Amino acid sequence: MDYIIKFIALLIVTLGVIMVYDARIITRKLFGFGDQNQGAWGLKILGFIVAIIGALVIFFNM
Repeated sequence: MDYIIKFIALLIVTLGVIMVYDARIITRKLFGFGDQNQGAWGLKILGFIVAIIGALVIFFNM
């Protein structure tokens, strides 16, 4: 059970890092509003928070 939780948390961290790295590409493909910079900024912040949450789950699950 412990390994399953760590694996899911690792997937969450990976998802957060991908959101930070590819924020502009994801914003361009998924959203059609005019201010792309603000959308990319929001996705980067969300990806950072998701990555931190996943890392904290891994850290405190040891």
